[in-house]
Amino acid sequence: MDDKTLYAQLLGLLPPWGVEKVELKLSEGDIHVWVALPAKELWVCPECLDRAPIHDHRERTWRHLDTFQYRTLLHARVPRLNCPNHGVTQISVPWAEDGSRFTALFEALAIDWLRQAPISAVAERLRLSWDEAAGIQRRAVVRGLARRQLEPLTYLGVDETSFRRGHDYVSIVSDLELSRVLYVADDRTTESLDGFWKGMPPEQVSSIQGVAMDMWEPYITSTRTHLPDAEGKIVFDKFHIAQHLSRAVDLVRRREHRELLAQGDSALKGTKYLWLRNPDSYSLSQWRSFRAFLRAVQLKTARAWALKEDFMNVWDYTCPGAAERHFRSWYQWARRSRLEPMRDVAAMIRRHWDNIKTYFRHRITNAGSESINSKVQRVKAMARGFRNKERFRMAIYFHCGGLELYPNRGPVSQ
Repeated sequence: MDDKTLYAQLLGLLPPWGVEKVELKLSEGDIHVWVALPAKELWVCPECLDRAPIHDHRERTWRHLDTFQYRTLLHARVPRLNCPNHGVTQISVPWAEDGSRFTALFEALAIDWLRQAPISAVAERLRLSWDEAAGIQRRAVVRGLARRQLEPLTYLGVDETSFRRGHDYVSIVSDLELSRVLYVADDRTTESLDGFWKGMPPEQVSSIQGVAMDMWEPYITSTRTHLPDAEGKIVFDKFHIAQHLSRAVDLVRRREHRELLAQGDSALKGTKYLWLRNPDSYSLSQWRSFRAFLRAVQLKTARAWALKEDFMNVWDYTCPGAAERHFRSWYQWARRSRLEPMRDVAAMIRRHWDNIKTYFRHRITNAGSESINSKVQRVKAMARGFRNKERFRMAIYFHCGGLELYPNRGPVSQ
């Protein structure tokens, strides 16, 4: 078997395409493969399929998978046709997508590597520039987003994640049922979320039954503006409410700790995480030790902790009416507690109670969004940060979008 036949088979070429010649430049570490078409081949316009004469040829080069340790480059003079209906159009080649300087098989390999490592590492190992590797990732995202079908969306999660230290965020909308990112926008303003709603067709908006989010007013305003019957569909996430309660408990602890230290009492020293930890994570011996500590001291912090834990029991109810009665009783207890941080958070929960109790209708939380958020932060750590938010958005879609990323063209024989 000669080298032309070998490479024609390796590339999966079928007539009319064939390998014209193979040139080894071993000192440069390259192998060049020239692919050609028969001189008198007849062509039709790829748009309308009418017969069209050749206008001219363009020399094109693509990076292919390496042959052993040698970089392999594919060359072809690709005809451009002069269609009477569409003007000058270039025919497509079977081994690469239009506009790409890499074969489909090479892009697929790079995508596999980009799933596992940062762009800089992939670029180094594949002997690409950083911009070339980033371009492969970007094309994969654009390709995947274009392939998304119009399908019903039932439950959404809206959350933000940090881009850099400080108050610099991007907003993320996720599909809670399929655990995938649907939309990423700069900042966490009303306009950030407006872009998502405005980009959805009416029939898809009407399919949404519930949206889990925290009590962030810009998100609430945008959802109420664009989602029909939003009052019955917005569900304020129970984990964010737990965070508000935990912060209130910690504020009580800090204030009381200062008061006790002034009296020479260090009972609360080193206890911060005892009050913030989820009791379900305690072992039996740890729980017994903590319960003994609670009985041995009379602390405001202990009363605040008891208020927090009692409220969290509301999520265990299956009957909305029973949950309502539990909340009313808890609210009166919190108001009488003389613990200002707990009174403040109780007032906040009461103001938002109508969209907290929607949980009992939809039973959704932002746990899926938080899981995606954790993955996003791992991606950011792996990349050691991003130059700008555009690159950050591309990485989120690439790793968390659940997209079909691979080129849909490969060797003709596949």
